[in-house]
Amino acid sequence: MSITLSTPSLTASVRPLGGELVSLQDSAGTEYIWQGDPAFWSGRNPILFPIVGSLKDGRVDINGQIFEMGRHGFARQSTFTLTDQAPDFAVLELRESPETLARYPFPFVLQVRHQLLANGFSTTFAVENPGPAPLPFCIGAHTAIRCPLLGGERFEDYELVFDQPEDADTLLLTPQGLLRGGGREPMLRGGKVTLDYETFRRLDTLIFQGLRSQRVSLRHKEMGRGVSLDFRGFPMIAFWTKPGAPFLCMEPWHGCAAYTGETGRFQDKPYALTLAPGEWKELTYTFTLLNA
Repeated sequence: MSITLSTPSLTASVRPLGGELVSLQDSAGTEYIWQGDPAFWSGRNPILFPIVGSLKDGRVDINGQIFEMGRHGFARQSTFTLTDQAPDFAVLELRESPETLARYPFPFVLQVRHQLLANGFSTTFAVENPGPAPLPFCIGAHTAIRCPLLGGERFEDYELVFDQPEDADTLLLTPQGLLRGGGREPMLRGGKVTLDYETFRRLDTLIFQGLRSQRVSLRHKEMGRGVSLDFRGFPMIAFWTKPGAPFLCMEPWHGCAAYTGETGRFQDKPYALTLAPGEWKELTYTFTLLNA
């Protein structure tokens, strides 16, 4: 089952499996979300919860007990319940189950609201702690945008443009998907990154933290078409593709993969959030279409 959202200018599709917005088309029929291809990557727009990235040895210490969890957590493989809907938005919810408690021993409520806007969409994550103990979690998005958008264009015709001048390094990953302690490489100078597949073949993922910018645009260098992502409230942003694949994932994160030298305790993970009993946290990211 899929849920259709629409406005006079946009049409979107939301899928309960994973709680994802999996399609966004403008009035001309241009699709902005990568539609998945197992030859490269079958994903489209997964929700990363309750971890972002990989755990060291696939394990995490929660209150002195060891639990196992796959990369990016279990939300992307879970079926959400539709709790509210209108023509232009849908709210889906995920709660704990025996399957989640075996990997993450907490009651939780994760609500995801996908809202069509005049020229784009917003996704809001709301996490609530209904339990009696503190609730640690990480959360993030993994939105795959088609790149290039139109026939006759190349991936290399596009660039990333941040809304503030930046002088930042990308964090570096090991082959196991862990962050290297102290590993950095100069990447973002002056606020622009020109895209090429060789960069992703060599580095796998571009990961930035502590930027001044709150917005980044993926746009055609000459025509200006593309998308702009407002990621305010998220302390990290990452970009990923498979070399040769016609998409770029734009990923606001509150949390990240394990560092090679970290303690392994959930509460020590960088940018992990902790909610007191009865507390909740809301985070929103917004995509705006850039029309040529």
